[in-house]
Amino acid sequence: MTEARLEEIGRVERFFAQPSVAVVALGAPLRVGELIYIKGHTTDFRQTVTSLQVDHQPVADARAGQAVGLQVTQRCRRHDVVYRLAPGEDPRA
Repeated sequence: MTEARLEEIGRVERFFAQPSVAVVALGAPLRVGELIYIKGHTTDFRQTVTSLQVDHQPVADARAGQAVGLQVTQRCRRHDVVYRLAPGEDPRA
């Protein structure tokens, strides 16, 4: 794996455990299928974006400035940073 070039695309504003969803304030566009990395004080995981919602409506992509509901695979916390990764990148390398 190559060294990751981290591009910050947003920050977690809220987290809901059921269903496992983070509300993310985007500073850059994001679309379903992209690989992201979420990092915070106790948060450290990567995942592929499988579901996005804007105003409770499913969308395939979202633009900078929007707040999106993002289905997440693990717990995250307010102020955690969301980064975009290229396929094959490992942020912990």
